[in-house]
Amino acid sequence: MNYDAESTVVRSQQSVLATNKLLRNTYSLLAMTLVFSALTAGVSMAMNFPHMGLLTLVGYFGLLFLTMKLRNSAWGLAAVFALTGFMGLTLGPMLNYYLSMPNGSQMVMQALGGTGIIFFALSAYAVKSEKDFSFMGGFLFVGILVAFLAGLAAYFFEMPGLSLAVSAMFVLLMSGLILYETSQVIHGGETNYIMATVTLYVSIYNLFTSLLHLLGAFAGDE
Repeated sequence: MNYDAESTVVRSQQSVLATNKLLRNTYSLLAMTLVFSALTAGVSMAMNFPHMGLLTLVGYFGLLFLTMKLRNSAWGLAAVFALTGFMGLTLGPMLNYYLSMPNGSQMVMQALGGTGIIFFALSAYAVKSEKDFSFMGGFLFVGILVAFLAGLAAYFFEMPGLSLAVSAMFVLLMSGLILYETSQVIHGGETNYIMATVTLYVSIYNLFTSLLHLLGAFAGDE
């Protein structure tokens, strides 16, 4: 009985150590990809890159697929930086657009600050509370799919009202995804820090762009 109890304690300690290591690796890689993405966004802004339109989706899904294929190898890290760097490039034209507006700098900073507050608050809550948010998986999958299709419809049919609703949906869905993915890391549902990083990065990216769209609309500039 004593041996079994000691074995259970050891396994529990090993599990905690593995989870803490996974969290550290995830947040370290996430921080590096965010910095790299900011650098590529700066390059895109300086060179005045045009909006890429549907090329953004092609590049995103292509690099996402590549990252998933390479996630268990050292090349997976290169794929992550390729993906996040590309997304930074696509962000540059959007930032230039908003910065050209009256109070554009203020809107960008508000969106950035709001994104940071939401991410850190939800991440801290998921880590400290240790609640299991895996039940949200199905809802998030369906919700993101519906919002994505609605976003395409708003783009092709030029429906600003629908586009605004999609941005509001994405703010809620990405907030839920942050809770869900952090919970997955803590409870063993996600054991690959590369994929955990990609999910959190995409959440932050979409959260920031959606908040920026909403702020621009409420400011009466769209």
